[in-house]
Amino acid sequence: MSLGRPSQAIFLQPPAQTSAPFANRPLPVTSVTVHPIALFSILDHYLRRDEKQERVIGTLLGSRQDGEVEVKSAFAVLHAETAERVAVDMDYHRTMLELHQRINPREVIVGWYSTGANLNTYSALIQGSFYQHETAPHPAILLSLDTDATEGQLGVKTYLSAPVGVTPKLENCVFTPVPCTLRYSAVEKGGLDLLTNAASSSTHLSHPEREMEELENAITDVVSMLDRVLAYVQAVLKGERKGDPAIGRYLLDTLSAEGPVLGRKGAEALVGSQLQDTIMVSYLASLVRSQAEVSSRLALVT
Repeated sequence: MSLGRPSQAIFLQPPAQTSAPFANRPLPVTSVTVHPIALFSILDHYLRRDEKQERVIGTLLGSRQDGEVEVKSAFAVLHAETAERVAVDMDYHRTMLELHQRINPREVIVGWYSTGANLNTYSALIQGSFYQHETAPHPAILLSLDTDATEGQLGVKTYLSAPVGVTPKLENCVFTPVPCTLRYSAVEKGGLDLLTNAASSSTHLSHPEREMEELENAITDVVSMLDRVLAYVQAVLKGERKGDPAIGRYLLDTLSAEGPVLGRKGAEALVGSQLQDTIMVSYLASLVRSQAEVSSRLALVT
């Protein structure tokens, strides 16, 4: 899922160096993937900020692979910013980093985040004097979260920095945008669905669904997606809509994937057996609950 509105900025990818002197240099960053938990941590930090504080900053943790940076989590960093100076609490940053790496030792510093749509001299100073050293020899990613929704939505953009001038200074650099997408796992999708249901509810409350309700909603979603795919294919065949080769290749790979050919009767038998197992587990859980309640009442009587 793409984050933010399309930008007209030009993204220049440096050529890959293959000669021997450059063999050990890291690959250039071509894309950034952000997980929802990192965005929620940033928003939570922003909501808990001091009223006089215009923006908040923090550290991004994740992984790198073949020029792709994956942002998996984030934590807040204390900082003070005035018209004359900016200060970052490096001791607090290192303490939080040590605590996070005890839980997720594979996650490393990939950059930092800042709220607000504008990048100023202090952003360049923090980038050059602090986070570039923390991520060396890899470049530091700057994630900008527009909490003011200046474009009508919470825009998320990522940047790389490059020095400017004959004798570059830390406060002089240009921020180049990098393509950014949102990725979530099946577990994270369940949490996002709960938040979406709470946002659309009049009471702003949402409760986890029961197993049968979750199964029903999953089947409804699958049927809805199949209807959309069928409508798209029929529109393309009739010439009412121009086909997308990428979508066609994806559908071909999905439909031609190897798997057991069950047929209609086999599929119905498989779904029926799984449904019976679910009903049996639900019945046993209800029976155990009733037995526990009877036992507690007998204990009160005696």
